[in-house]
Amino acid sequence: MDWLESLLWDPASVAHIVCLYAFVISVGVLLGKIKIFGISLGVTFVLFTGILMGHFGFTGETHILHFIREFGLILFVFCIGLQVGPSFFSSFKKGGMTLNMLAVGIVVLNIAVALGIYFIDGGIDLPMIVGILYGAVTNTPGLGAAQEALNQLNYTGDPIALGYACAYPLGVVGIIGSIIAIRYICRVNLKKEEDELSTQTSDMKHMPHMLHLEVRNESIDGKKLLQIKEFMGRPFVCSRIRHDGHVSIPNQDTEFHIGDQVFIVCSEEDAEAVIAFIGKEIQVDWEKQDMPMVSRRILVTKSEINGKKLGSLHFRSMYGVNVTRINRSGMDLFADPNLILQVGDRVMVVGQQDAVERVAGVLGNQLNIVTIFVGIFLGILLGSLPIAFPGIPTPVKLGLAGGPLVVAILIGRFGHKLKLVTYTTMSANLMLREIGIVLFLASVGIEAGEHFVQTVVEGSGLSYVGYGFLITVIPLLIIGMIARFYCKVNYFTLMGLIAGSNTDPPALAYANQASGNDAPA
Repeated sequence: MDWLESLLWDPASVAHIVCLYAFVISVGVLLGKIKIFGISLGVTFVLFTGILMGHFGFTGETHILHFIREFGLILFVFCIGLQVGPSFFSSFKKGGMTLNMLAVGIVVLNIAVALGIYFIDGGIDLPMIVGILYGAVTNTPGLGAAQEALNQLNYTGDPIALGYACAYPLGVVGIIGSIIAIRYICRVNLKKEEDELSTQTSDMKHMPHMLHLEVRNESIDGKKLLQIKEFMGRPFVCSRIRHDGHVSIPNQDTEFHIGDQVFIVCSEEDAEAVIAFIGKEIQVDWEKQDMPMVSRRILVTKSEINGKKLGSLHFRSMYGVNVTRINRSGMDLFADPNLILQVGDRVMVVGQQDAVERVAGVLGNQLNIVTIFVGIFLGILLGSLPIAFPGIPTPVKLGLAGGPLVVAILIGRFGHKLKLVTYTTMSANLMLREIGIVLFLASVGIEAGEHFVQTVVEGSGLSYVGYGFLITVIPLLIIGMIARFYCKVNYFTLMGLIAGSNTDPPALAYANQASGNDAPA
């Protein structure tokens, strides 16, 4: 049975380390799905599972644990940077600037409260208060950045993940509790907030609007689609038409007849005019059709498509498909023929399966893994660059977390200009990000597990919990009042601001459930 003993206890065995990580991650992810009072800790349970295994002596070679930890962190922050890059700079425009400044206020107050506790207590190490800070604000990338900074300083004290683990659970509860407290302190009327939100969003004219119509206008009976567009003088896309029970993809010469059912996409501001001109809105099940058709989002990845107008590609005449809308940086845009395509756009194409596949070949629809690793390489170079500041004895570095994050944001925003395919599908991005974060959390937990029980039971673990709760709640209540009374921020938007500034998915899930709309997100 030597093989089993080696598999379970030999820290130098690759098989032991792989099995340990597989067990910690799988158990942690499963436990993270358990909800207590509607709240789950998600992948953070991987950290607690790792601590438990480390406590019972299941560990690995230190240098291997460090490698897996840093690689997981790099993968995690780089994928975040790629996702937020396209909209990062535009988020500072108009109302986004106010929300960003309020978020900065929360972060600054978090740090101020943490430093206040550090100076008042007097007996707690500064690195540990940093660990408590990041647990209190449920910010795992922050923990990674702090550990990277401590590595540069050759820190040898207690693992800061102990403070993080103590503060994290009550941090999640404190964030949601602050959202509820602000509602009652500010006497928020949810119905009134919803009405105000509807008024604010009614001006979004550029958003595509989808209509299912039955042709009722006798003046267009027998007229071709091109003629109808000329009569109206307003742009719209007719995606599908059902005539005598037969569904087809219309082209410019397709005739409209009384009783035909059509699927039309137009801009929000033109919707009423289109309905008035063509006919009444109806309910149509387009899945029930004699000729199988598919609708599919296709990713633009070929650099030669970048900068071309949608109309110049002649998808309808050449391939018999219709393009109904374009998704760019998370926003749907109406498929105007004059719209200029960019690498990373997701084009909604409707047509027969083989035709849609041909269009996918034209647009690219392929992910380029080279960009990810080129970006990571450049990010590590940037993160390793020492920057000297007067009066600071040690040069400052962005580190293995900051460097890849900055590079990922930049190439996510400007990479298409260098003909880099920087866009990944949301599912691919989430998969890489989740793999990265669970590897990081498992490594931190396994490493910190040896001293965790001693710290909580015999040390200052309970005070860490209390300090973390103060760091969580005080800034949120202060900024929440400022946002409501001074900045007049809608309560649903404020819930999203609080969840986002603390990077807290459970709080966002609660906010979405409480609001019933996507304003928090």
